[in-house]
Amino acid sequence: MDIDTTVSTVAAVLGGFILLYGVCSLVIKEKLYISEASVAILCGILCGPVGFNLINIDDWVYKEDVSRQFTRIVIAIQVMAAGVSLPKAYLQKEYKSLLILLGPVMVFMWVVSGLCVWYFIPGLTFLEALMIASCFTPTDPVLANSIVQGYFAEQHVPPNIRHLIVAESGANDGLGYPFLFLAIYLIQMATAGDAVLKWSWYIMGYEIGFSIFIGFAVGYVARKTLRFSEERNWIDKESFLVYAIALSLFLMGSVGLLGSDDLLACFIAGNSFTWDDWFRTETENAHLTEVIDMLLNLSIFVYIGLTMPWSAFNSLETNLTIWKLLGLAAAVLLFRRLPIILGLYKYIPAISNWRQAIFMGWFGPMGVGALFYYTIAIQFFETDGENAYARLVIEPIIYFIILSSVVIHGITIPIFFLGSFATRTLTKTNSKSSSLPNETSLCDESYVTYGTILPTNNLDTSKMDGA
Repeated sequence: MDIDTTVSTVAAVLGGFILLYGVCSLVIKEKLYISEASVAILCGILCGPVGFNLINIDDWVYKEDVSRQFTRIVIAIQVMAAGVSLPKAYLQKEYKSLLILLGPVMVFMWVVSGLCVWYFIPGLTFLEALMIASCFTPTDPVLANSIVQGYFAEQHVPPNIRHLIVAESGANDGLGYPFLFLAIYLIQMATAGDAVLKWSWYIMGYEIGFSIFIGFAVGYVARKTLRFSEERNWIDKESFLVYAIALSLFLMGSVGLLGSDDLLACFIAGNSFTWDDWFRTETENAHLTEVIDMLLNLSIFVYIGLTMPWSAFNSLETNLTIWKLLGLAAAVLLFRRLPIILGLYKYIPAISNWRQAIFMGWFGPMGVGALFYYTIAIQFFETDGENAYARLVIEPIIYFIILSSVVIHGITIPIFFLGSFATRTLTKTNSKSSSLPNETSLCDESYVTYGTILPTNNLDTSKMDGA
């Protein structure tokens, strides 16, 4: 297939999918509670080699390069949007919660994920397992975005949890580099001391430290410049609305050229840019960023569906089977995040109770970020070198983990509502005299009554006593 035909086919498939999805998107998201990622990845699968074979990206020569740059653009814009959407001075107010989530929680997620990979995929060394696990250690900002927006989030997830999920997913997607490169350096370098020394000054010092500094500085200057211009009526409405997206592209390119962590710089810049909450409140009703986010999110998950390596999930060459991958995915989903959040939630000020801890621990999705870090990792290993087996199995492992996360996290909310509907039906049948169902929300001392959260301080307690 020539390049003109390929581009035309891609444009027709993507445009047609977005049109079809668009005309029933409200029903899909707010009636069926199905995430847009689930629908997009299904579209990619149907249009790919195992479906109607309209597009076969496996034939592309630079497939990994395309994947790396596409995911990089999507994540850069998404983490910038995450930073901009947070309340005033959020990083300063919730620094204790974020330090725990980005420190001990993330280390636990990395080590446990590495142990899972090492156990279920024989033939890998523990360091190779850690290298693979580092790709899906961070929570994904693109998938996390679907959790914190929409009807379900507004009705059932309190603002403190929504903001914490946004902040964590935005920050730790840029903080995947330390875990990935620590494993790579320990594999490649002669001694552990040399590996840790290079990791300390180059990764933690230059890539992480420098990107944080650049992000804060550029975000601050951009905020002051935009406000100076807006107060003098120098900027039109269109340029004002697109300013944050242009800022993310500028940082992605410039920090990338400097060899530092452009994704973390974008997130930090987003926070610094909206530190005083001025830009967020000014653009609250514009929704331009959300529109661009949706287009990019749908496109990247269609792409993931198209590039899914189905044959590698059950291969004699790699000794992988679907059962091993299912066991790995189940172990990662259950043990990667939930136990450590439940164990430490009392030390995380932004989490108020155990219900919120369960929600926070369960919804740690893995998606676009995992694919991005996979394309970074394979650059450091040859196909016929000492770590050839790790390079061979990393692609099917990462893709299967992404698919599992999209499916399982995507059906969690519909299952929750089916269970809630059944509970309400039984409660109405067995307790007709009761004015409140036996269902509590994630909020402290609140009750959910048929889709509405009612704080207890607004309830008529005399009626409760008489019930």
